[in-house]
Amino acid sequence: MDIVYIRELEIEAIIGIYDWERETKQTVSIDLEMGCDNTKAAASEDIADALDYKAVAKRLISFVEGSEFLLVETLAEKIAAIVLEEFSVPWLRLRLGKPGAVTGSKDVGVIIERGAK
Repeated sequence: MDIVYIRELEIEAIIGIYDWERETKQTVSIDLEMGCDNTKAAASEDIADALDYKAVAKRLISFVEGSEFLLVETLAEKIAAIVLEEFSVPWLRLRLGKPGAVTGSKDVGVIIERGAK
């Protein structure tokens, strides 16, 4: 299986459990690895045969910007479902971070790995 990836996609969102987090958008950072087969796209050089990472990124930006979740775990699961279902990806690994959420740390968050059902 080949992997198409997106690194450090930063999006502003309402995320968190504290009152101030419900009022102020924060940056979330996404790293996404998506399993696919690149052989057809490589042979044809046609974007229609490829996993279009720009389309994936645009969809996630739109979704995350409009979202309001309490937990990064919930947001991660929703993102994974979108990628698996809408882009026919058989497997993914997602890192969702909240930079600066914990004093003294660069980033905190979750990493999940999911496969299509």
